[in-house]
Amino acid sequence: MHDIIDTAVAAGTFSTLAAALTAAGLVPTLKGEGPFTVFAPTDEAFAKLPAGTVEALLADIPKLTAILTYHVVAGKVMAAAVVTLDGQDVATVNGATVRVTTDGGVKLNGSAHVVTTDIECTNGVIHVIDAVILPPA
Repeated sequence: MHDIIDTAVAAGTFSTLAAALTAAGLVPTLKGEGPFTVFAPTDEAFAKLPAGTVEALLADIPKLTAILTYHVVAGKVMAAAVVTLDGQDVATVNGATVRVTTDGGVKLNGSAHVVTTDIECTNGVIHVIDAVILPPA
């Protein structure tokens, strides 16, 4: 078993996320003790963003950091526990909350579907999502 970063890199479907975490300087944190729960958007999820968005974010580190930390929850929250959060707002490392719903599968803010759950890591867990979620403005 590896930490969150090494697990995501080894999966091969999170290269955009890994590049963004590196650019934002968040790799040391997510390789740290944790535990963390990461709702990890795939490369396909990043590709759904409007053209030029990823490049613009890589040039705006504060905004990139805000978005990336919006995908992280302190503590290790396994899928069985996520289901009990239906209709609740959950605090993220960003400081803002994300709404969890379970009607028709687990969703974040009504738009990002959790497509794979409980990828256990030495310092937390990864749940794969099919869209990038954006914190409130």
